[in-house]
Amino acid sequence: MNKKHPPVHQIELRIVKLSELFNSMDPTPFHHRNLDTDAEEFLESWALEFPQGSHFKIIIHIEQMPQENPTALVTEAIHNYFEYKSVRSKLNLHQLLLEGRISLLIGLGFLTMCLLGADILAANFANNTFLRLLKESLLIGGWVAMWRPMQIFLYGWWPIVRKGKIYHNLGRAIVHVVPVKS
Repeated sequence: MNKKHPPVHQIELRIVKLSELFNSMDPTPFHHRNLDTDAEEFLESWALEFPQGSHFKIIIHIEQMPQENPTALVTEAIHNYFEYKSVRSKLNLHQLLLEGRISLLIGLGFLTMCLLGADILAANFANNTFLRLLKESLLIGGWVAMWRPMQIFLYGWWPIVRKGKIYHNLGRAIVHVVPVKS
């Protein structure tokens, strides 16, 4: 059986000096530092254009290349940063699903009370226009209470999963640092 390998997409970034790649407000060593916001957004936006199973090759062109080859340092920093974002994405998904379960319990409880109230109104006051309106309002309100859990479980979770896979793959990207050719 011939197993297909996921495509490897190349992302290229051009900077003047190495420090532009990192957040200057972060005092930690390079391999643990946050990426610069612009560099992060650039890499992330390009990566999100590709299918979530894609693998990446990141080429960073530096105009003022340091004396020592920074490839190992930059590779470790990019891998650490996007692995951290991948882990954060998993935590965000867990939090969203917990919120969805709590919202579902609250919504079901409220819907049950609304349906019971509507049944009582329908059985006892079928001829009163105001109470029929109240009954319909209870039905609508009960179903509206289910909107948030339905939104979470139908639509809210998959963008987080997709981003998490992209972050995971960026955290394993092949990284090359090359000088800008004059």
